[in-house]
Parts: sequence; structure tokens; C-alpha cells
Amino acid sequence: MSIDFDVVIDSPEYSIDMKSGLDTLQGVSEATRYIAETILTEQVVQRQSHKSKVRTTLKQSFKGSYGHIYSLDIYDAELDKKFRKIGKATFSEIMTYFINESLYLETRELSVKAQNVINKLGEKTEGLIKQLRISSLENIHEISTKFGHDVKLRYRKNRNDQTTLATFNKSTVQALYAKESNEKLDVTACITRLNINTGNGRLSLKDVSETVAFGFGIEYKAVTLEAKKIFSENLNHNNGLNNEEWIYLKISVKPIKLKDGKIVKYIVKGFYND
Repeated sequence: MSIDFDVVIDSPEYSIDMKSGLDTLQGVSEATRYIAETILTEQVVQRQSHKSKVRTTLKQSFKGSYGHIYSLDIYDAELDKKFRKIGKATFSEIMTYFINESLYLETRELSVKAQNVINKLGEKTEGLIKQLRISSLENIHEISTKFGHDVKLRYRKNRNDQTTLATFNKSTVQALYAKESNEKLDVTACITRLNINTGNGRLSLKDVSETVAFGFGIEYKAVTLEAKKIFSENLNHNNGLNNEEWIYLKISVKPIKLKDGKIVKYIVKGFYND
């Protein structure tokens, strides 16, 4: 089984610095393999090898902004069978999800099939996200950080049909250096998305349209049943209602911030009904 992607580096000269470009391509390869191997083996791989049963293959370049086609290839009958069951389109959804989660970005609502694959991983999703942040996403951003070029990762259905899965630039790299603040805040928010296997999700502050990631900062199995019910019931109640009918929670949180002070995630420390 093989699935094609491409990497497009927005360089007006159609050429790039070789070292930074190779680092970016390496990061894309690593991220693709980490996501695929975790999904197929249900284990977060720490090291990658040329002997792996899941590998990437660099293919031809193409005209326009500097770009290269590459493929994800499965060299194992059982893993290939699992991948075929997931399907190329669903896998591309999952790629977007994990990259966005790693960069604290919101993902559009997933298909049921993609969500089920992610749910099956349980708390291994956190391990995968941490692994992506260690080096893969830093490498992907090399050409953006040093030369200002945007990078697009695309699923290549065929030569005429490509779907952008993620865009990397000088802004998105800041997420890799976000740090948890020592300050404690009380926020009024409603839950807009919740992974019932990990406790991670997104919330919307009152009178703010953008959503922000949140999590509990501990293994979800250690979170009290009361907290799990409060958060899931809030999501279920507000689903499909007009904003005026939403119920909000008062939540005590510690923010995770970028260097410029922007909050990209809240770590829940306590809560009570508004």
C-alpha cells in the first residue's frame, strides 16, 4: 500500500537553501512515519530505521514553488491490511489532526471513521503529540525560521487533485516553544470539543469566537468521574443550540503561553457550574 503526498516550499526563486530544505523534508518524513506507525502498531515509536515496515520514499520534484512528491509505503501484510481499512482519505484527516494538535491549532470536525481511529489510541495520542514536538516539527519549520518561506504539506490524490493538510510558517513554529505559566486564572467557558479517551479538547470563552485547546495535565483515568461528567454534559447540552442558550462553566486554569503572551492552551485545575 502506498499513499502520495507532496511538500511545497513557497520560494519565488523556485530554489531553496539546501541544508534547511533537507531538514524540512526530513521533518515531514519523520512526522508522516510517526503518525502512521503509531496508528498501525498502536505504539508510539521512539526511533525510526531504514528497516521499518512503514517508510517514506522521496519521489520527483515539480514546477512552481519548490516542491517534492513523496510517498508513505507499508512493507508488512498485516499493517497494510489495517491501512487499507482506514483508507487514504481518512489517514490524511488523521495527519491533519495530529499536526494541528501538536501546534495547538483547531481542526475541523473529523469524520466518524477518523475519530474512531484516534479514539482507539486512547492516551497514546498524547505520546504521539509529544514525539512530534521533539524534533519532527522543529525540522519542518527550518526553512520558515531561517528564510521565511511557508511550507505546505498536501495529500496528493492524483496529479490534478491535492488537498492541503497543514501549513507551516514563522507563526506556527512559536507553538513549539509554548510554556505553562505559574499564574492561575478563572475563566468562564463552554466545551466545544472533547476527546473522552484523553480529556483533551477545545473550549470557547464567553463572548469570544475563537476556541482554545484545554487538557487536565494528568492521565485522564485519574480525573474524577464528576469532572468527566460535567465537561461531557456541558458539550452535549450546548451542541446544536444558539449561543444565547449555552450553559457556561467557571473553570480554574493554568495557561500555556507563547513568547508573545498569547494563550494556546488551558490546563484545568478546578471547576464549578456558573
